[in-house]
Amino acid sequence: MRKMFRAAAAAAVATVAAAVMTVGSTATAQAADGTPWAGCSYGAACVYPENQDPPTTKTHEFVAYGAYNLSNQYGMHWILNNQYDNGKVDLCYGYNGTNCFHTLQGGSGIRIDFTPINSVVLRP
Repeated sequence: MRKMFRAAAAAAVATVAAAVMTVGSTATAQAADGTPWAGCSYGAACVYPENQDPPTTKTHEFVAYGAYNLSNQYGMHWILNNQYDNGKVDLCYGYNGTNCFHTLQGGSGIRIDFTPINSVVLRP
């Protein structure tokens, strides 16, 4: 039983390490001039389709502070944070904004494996 528990724990650690290591490239900072960025409205955070690089056509746009659950998002996606007042976006393993592991500052973006990500949180 202990062997099975150790194997499961090792697999979980390997999965987390792989998810962190799959962080791809980051986007250059967007000027806070009130304009859209790659189709993402000023004041919003946007997710783009799998393997779309560079990001051009968004699939999700979030505009209000709070947690947003995701479904059927697998593989490499861009997420851009075009919020005003340096609003932040947290990427989370759990639903409803739990177990967050990465924060995007306002005017930044990242291409990352969304397979383990189940929610994003917009906050001040």
